[in-house]
Amino acid sequence: MAGIFESRSDMLDDAQVRAAMFVHLERVSALHPEGVTSAEINQFSVAGQPMKLVVQPGIWKPAALEAALTIRTTYTPPSQLPPYEDAIAPGGLVKYAYRGTDPNHSDNRALRTAMQDERPLAYFIGVAKGVYQAQFPVYVVAEQREELAFLIAVDEGQRLVDPDLVASLTPDRRSYLERLVRARLHQPVFRARVLQAYEKQCAMCRLQHTDLLDAAHIVRDSDEGGLPVVPNGLSLCKIHHAAYDRNIIGVRPDLIVQVRRDVLTEIDGPMLKHGIQAMHGVRLTVPSHRAARPDADRLDQRYDEFLAAG
Repeated sequence: MAGIFESRSDMLDDAQVRAAMFVHLERVSALHPEGVTSAEINQFSVAGQPMKLVVQPGIWKPAALEAALTIRTTYTPPSQLPPYEDAIAPGGLVKYAYRGTDPNHSDNRALRTAMQDERPLAYFIGVAKGVYQAQFPVYVVAEQREELAFLIAVDEGQRLVDPDLVASLTPDRRSYLERLVRARLHQPVFRARVLQAYEKQCAMCRLQHTDLLDAAHIVRDSDEGGLPVVPNGLSLCKIHHAAYDRNIIGVRPDLIVQVRRDVLTEIDGPMLKHGIQAMHGVRLTVPSHRAARPDADRLDQRYDEFLAAG
């Protein structure tokens, strides 16, 4: 079926394919905000005919299109930064590596065509084996041949900035653009990776409603060492995330939860009693995969902050 579809390129409208893809990804991402399987992503069709969106190569151009349709970053182990974390250009643009070293490889040409024609793409980022966060639309805005890479804008605000002029932007403007990429790319991917590692439950109370779960940083992302890697994260429900961020609750390096003394002796309603105070002395539920478990040194650093708070 795919061969029949791809050979009838005269019936394919590029803009229609991309618009249909975004509608499909919007739907499956809403159903699975913590990550969508490649099988679900590939349940896509145009004009009644199937079209895969996630395939083995990182850059994907269906035969029936002239420009690349999707790009992909594979899943990385919990303790390692995803490749894009080491490849953020000034202004928050993401460096996406060529396929190989030949600028004229067919995949690189397809991505170059998408850049030249300003075609929107989908960017799939691995958050577990065979599970992805879909970022869309993204745009290829520049090419760095000497670095064998393209520059990807993950937000409309980045598209309007000439990459060659980023250095001339005010610090506030650069900071704004970098916050955009953090909100669009880093935060949702970090959340998805952490929730996947913790089997979509709160590490303190085991709540399993994913709409009520967050990925909390152990070392704050604004502090040195506050990297968006799974060992620096905890899957927490929103009440426990807020309590952890405000040092109402702390976690010892041995994974035992502690409640701040003044809060532990406070008298209030059932939420305080059962939701906060009852957590005192509880041991965290952590991932079965050792590399995904909370890093003891980071826990120790953050626990010192908790102790200093009261």
